[in-house]
Amino acid sequence: MFHKNIKLVLAALTFAWSVYEFSQGNIGNGIAILLLTGMFVLLYFKNEFILLAFLQLRRQNFPGAQKWLSYIKNPSAALTKKQEGYYNYLHGIMMSQTNITQAEKYLRKAIRLGLSMNHDLAMAKLQLAGIAMTKRRKREATTLLAEAKKLDKHGMLKEQMQMMKQQMKRI
Repeated sequence: MFHKNIKLVLAALTFAWSVYEFSQGNIGNGIAILLLTGMFVLLYFKNEFILLAFLQLRRQNFPGAQKWLSYIKNPSAALTKKQEGYYNYLHGIMMSQTNITQAEKYLRKAIRLGLSMNHDLAMAKLQLAGIAMTKRRKREATTLLAEAKKLDKHGMLKEQMQMMKQQMKRI
Protein backbone atom coordinates (compact mmCIF):
# COMPACT_ATOMS: atom_id res chain seq x y z
CA MET A 1 0.00 0.00 0.00
CA PHE A 2 2.56 2.57 1.14
CA HIS A 3 6.30 2.64 0.59
CA LYS A 4 8.27 1.44 3.63
CA ASN A 5 9.65 4.92 4.37
CA ILE A 6 6.19 6.49 4.21
CA LYS A 7 5.06 3.99 6.83
CA LEU A 8 7.86 5.15 9.14
CA VAL A 9 6.96 8.82 8.60
CA LEU A 10 3.29 8.06 9.32
CA ALA A 11 4.31 6.19 12.48
CA ALA A 12 6.40 9.15 13.66
CA LEU A 13 3.59 11.63 12.93
CA THR A 14 0.94 9.56 14.71
CA PHE A 15 3.30 9.07 17.66
CA ALA A 16 3.79 12.83 17.89
CA TRP A 17 0.02 13.29 17.70
CA SER A 18 -0.40 10.72 20.47
CA VAL A 19 2.09 12.58 22.69
CA TYR A 20 0.18 15.81 22.02
CA GLU A 21 -3.11 14.17 23.03
CA PHE A 22 -1.52 12.85 26.23
CA SER A 23 -0.16 16.33 27.05
CA GLN A 24 -3.64 17.83 26.57
CA GLY A 25 -5.09 15.34 29.05
CA ASN A 26 -6.94 13.26 26.47
CA ILE A 27 -5.67 9.88 27.65
CA GLY A 28 -8.22 7.82 25.69
CA ASN A 29 -7.43 9.57 22.42
CA GLY A 30 -3.69 9.19 23.10
CA ILE A 31 -4.03 5.46 23.65
CA ALA A 32 -6.14 5.00 20.50
CA ILE A 33 -3.66 6.97 18.41
CA LEU A 34 -0.79 5.01 19.96
CA LEU A 35 -2.47 1.81 18.75
CA LEU A 36 -2.64 3.36 15.27
CA THR A 37 1.10 4.06 15.53
CA GLY A 38 1.62 0.40 16.40
CA MET A 39 -0.24 -0.62 13.24
CA PHE A 40 2.11 1.47 11.07
CA VAL A 41 5.16 -0.01 12.80
CA LEU A 42 3.75 -3.55 12.40
CA LEU A 43 3.09 -2.96 8.71
CA TYR A 44 6.64 -1.69 8.27
CA PHE A 45 8.02 -5.03 9.43
CA LYS A 46 5.25 -7.24 7.99
CA ASN A 47 4.03 -6.20 4.56
CA GLU A 48 0.26 -6.38 4.30
CA PHE A 49 0.23 -7.85 0.79
CA ILE A 50 2.64 -10.63 1.76
CA LEU A 51 0.47 -11.45 4.79
CA LEU A 52 -2.63 -11.63 2.58
CA ALA A 53 -0.76 -13.79 0.04
CA PHE A 54 0.24 -16.20 2.84
CA LEU A 55 -3.39 -16.39 3.90
CA GLN A 56 -4.47 -17.25 0.35
CA LEU A 57 -1.66 -19.79 0.01
CA ARG A 58 -2.77 -21.48 3.25
CA ARG A 59 -6.19 -21.93 1.63
CA GLN A 60 -4.51 -23.41 -1.48
CA ASN A 61 -5.78 -20.45 -3.55
CA PHE A 62 -2.79 -19.86 -5.82
CA PRO A 63 -4.51 -17.30 -8.11
CA GLY A 64 -5.57 -15.29 -5.05
CA ALA A 65 -2.03 -15.32 -3.65
CA GLN A 66 -0.67 -14.29 -7.04
CA LYS A 67 -3.17 -11.42 -7.13
CA TRP A 68 -2.01 -10.06 -3.78
CA LEU A 69 1.65 -10.38 -4.72
CA SER A 70 1.04 -8.56 -7.99
CA TYR A 71 0.14 -5.42 -6.01
CA ILE A 72 3.81 -5.12 -5.04
CA LYS A 73 5.25 -3.30 -8.05
CA ASN A 74 8.94 -2.82 -7.17
CA PRO A 75 9.84 -5.30 -4.41
CA SER A 76 13.46 -4.22 -3.99
CA ALA A 77 12.42 -0.61 -3.24
CA ALA A 78 9.11 -1.15 -1.44
CA LEU A 79 10.12 -4.02 0.86
CA THR A 80 12.75 -4.63 3.50
CA LYS A 81 15.34 -7.34 2.81
CA LYS A 82 13.48 -10.09 4.71
CA GLN A 83 10.17 -9.11 3.14
CA GLU A 84 11.75 -9.34 -0.30
CA GLY A 85 13.00 -12.80 0.69
CA TYR A 86 9.43 -13.85 1.55
CA TYR A 87 8.17 -12.26 -1.67
CA ASN A 88 10.55 -14.49 -3.65
CA TYR A 89 9.76 -17.48 -1.40
CA LEU A 90 6.04 -17.19 -2.17
CA HIS A 91 6.70 -16.80 -5.89
CA GLY A 92 8.97 -19.85 -5.77
CA ILE A 93 6.36 -21.99 -4.07
CA MET A 94 3.70 -20.95 -6.58
CA MET A 95 6.00 -21.41 -9.57
CA SER A 96 7.02 -24.89 -8.40
CA GLN A 97 3.59 -26.06 -9.56
CA THR A 98 4.19 -25.01 -13.17
CA ASN A 99 7.74 -23.86 -14.01
CA ILE A 100 10.50 -25.45 -11.93
CA THR A 101 13.29 -23.42 -13.53
CA GLN A 102 11.65 -20.14 -12.47
CA ALA A 103 10.82 -21.64 -9.07
CA GLU A 104 14.47 -22.55 -8.53
CA LYS A 105 15.50 -18.98 -9.36
CA TYR A 106 13.00 -17.48 -6.92
CA LEU A 107 13.80 -19.93 -4.12
CA ARG A 108 17.57 -19.40 -4.42
CA LYS A 109 17.04 -15.64 -4.27
CA ALA A 110 14.79 -16.05 -1.22
CA ILE A 111 17.48 -18.07 0.58
CA ARG A 112 20.12 -15.52 -0.39
CA LEU A 113 18.01 -12.60 0.93
CA GLY A 114 17.09 -14.51 4.07
CA LEU A 115 13.96 -15.84 5.68
CA SER A 116 13.33 -15.11 9.33
CA MET A 117 11.82 -18.46 10.33
CA ASN A 118 13.80 -21.70 10.24
CA HIS A 119 10.87 -23.81 9.03
CA ASP A 120 10.39 -21.46 6.05
CA LEU A 121 14.07 -21.79 5.21
CA ALA A 122 13.79 -25.57 5.59
CA MET A 123 10.77 -25.61 3.27
CA ALA A 124 12.63 -23.55 0.65
CA LYS A 125 15.62 -25.90 0.80
CA LEU A 126 13.32 -28.92 0.60
CA GLN A 127 11.65 -27.45 -2.49
CA LEU A 128 15.08 -26.81 -4.02
CA ALA A 129 16.09 -30.40 -3.22
CA GLY A 130 12.99 -31.63 -5.04
CA ILE A 131 13.83 -29.46 -8.05
CA ALA A 132 17.44 -30.68 -8.04
CA MET A 133 16.22 -34.28 -7.85
CA THR A 134 13.87 -33.65 -10.78
CA LYS A 135 16.81 -32.30 -12.78
CA ARG A 136 18.89 -35.40 -11.88
CA ARG A 137 21.35 -33.55 -9.61
CA LYS A 138 21.45 -36.11 -6.81
CA ARG A 139 24.47 -34.72 -4.93
CA GLU A 140 22.97 -31.24 -4.71
CA ALA A 141 19.60 -32.68 -3.68
CA THR A 142 21.24 -34.72 -0.91
CA THR A 143 23.07 -31.65 0.41
CA LEU A 144 19.95 -29.50 0.37
CA LEU A 145 17.94 -32.25 2.05
CA ALA A 146 20.53 -32.53 4.85
CA GLU A 147 20.43 -28.74 5.36
CA ALA A 148 16.63 -28.79 5.45
CA LYS A 149 16.71 -31.60 8.03
CA LYS A 150 18.99 -29.52 10.29
CA LEU A 151 16.64 -26.53 10.04
CA ASP A 152 13.47 -28.54 10.69
CA LYS A 153 13.77 -28.69 14.47
CA HIS A 154 10.09 -29.44 15.15
CA GLY A 155 9.79 -32.25 12.60
CA MET A 156 7.09 -30.55 10.54
CA LEU A 157 8.62 -31.68 7.24
CA LYS A 158 9.71 -35.14 8.38
CA GLU A 159 7.27 -37.07 6.16
CA GLN A 160 8.17 -35.09 3.03
CA MET A 161 11.87 -35.62 3.71
CA GLN A 162 11.40 -39.38 4.09
CA MET A 163 9.43 -39.55 0.83
CA MET A 164 12.15 -37.60 -0.95
CA LYS A 165 14.87 -39.91 0.42
CA GLN A 166 12.97 -42.92 -0.87
CA GLN A 167 12.63 -41.31 -4.29
CA MET A 168 16.36 -40.48 -4.34
CA LYS A 169 17.20 -44.15 -3.76
CA ARG A 170 15.42 -44.94 -7.03
CA ILE A 171 17.56 -42.52 -9.02
